[in-house]
Amino acid sequence: MNPASGELDRVERRVLGALRCIDATTGVAIEQSLRVEVTLAAGAARLLRNRSGLYVISEAPLLASHSAAFAQPPASPATGSLTCGASVSDPSGRYLPRLASVSLPRDPLPAAAQSADSLFQPIEIPLYPSGIAPLGANWAILRVTLFDAGNTLALGGALLRVSKNGTVLARGLTDWRGEALLPVPGVPVTTWSDMPGAVVVSEIEVSIDAVFDPARGTRVAVADVSAGQTPAATPLVDPDWLESHMATLPHAGQTLAIAARRTQTLSLGLALP
Repeated sequence: MNPASGELDRVERRVLGALRCIDATTGVAIEQSLRVEVTLAAGAARLLRNRSGLYVISEAPLLASHSAAFAQPPASPATGSLTCGASVSDPSGRYLPRLASVSLPRDPLPAAAQSADSLFQPIEIPLYPSGIAPLGANWAILRVTLFDAGNTLALGGALLRVSKNGTVLARGLTDWRGEALLPVPGVPVTTWSDMPGAVVVSEIEVSIDAVFDPARGTRVAVADVSAGQTPAATPLVDPDWLESHMATLPHAGQTLAIAARRTQTLSLGLALP
């Protein structure tokens, strides 16, 4: 206690941001404990998991002066000028591991508290389900196997999207076996038809797109997949980066009719250079 002021001693520190991991299918925050790391070129950041399930970045290399400056953050480095790599994995295996890109420092101005890059807004990182993830009763379920069309190698670390009329309904990642689980919630049991002669239909037509980066993904022989021989390195990719580079990376697509409460399996071949 400080005798002069009559108050308890206090320690004030500035946090640098926070990560919120969410279920990519439902958008709900994941409450279970995950392995989360954030790394800059100069080293790893320090993370603390709070009671709200946020992974708070309390310290980071190159931003030591920010952590100690509570009233006013330093002007340098500029907001968002440092790019950090985040990796997230789920010890339970219900979600696939992934990479993400995080920009620091965050905007500290209270007037900008509602903006996406504000210090007061957590950075949301969607996690994609593995093959053992729990499923909703009314969802349309797609189980997709992706392979190299030239030699049938299973392709791990590919991004898959389900879309209708340009709107993305679901996303997923392939694991080391080249398999992806794509739950599609919100598909109506019946809906109005846009086809002649039908008033209502129980199916909707969607597009399934896959994109794969040969430099970052994995390729495993089908025989090893059948034998359950896990490769030394399992896929660890940034799905946001893959999606933003879809036009320049090998990709393939297919149309399919899906329905609520239906599980479908399909194989998709992708031609690699």
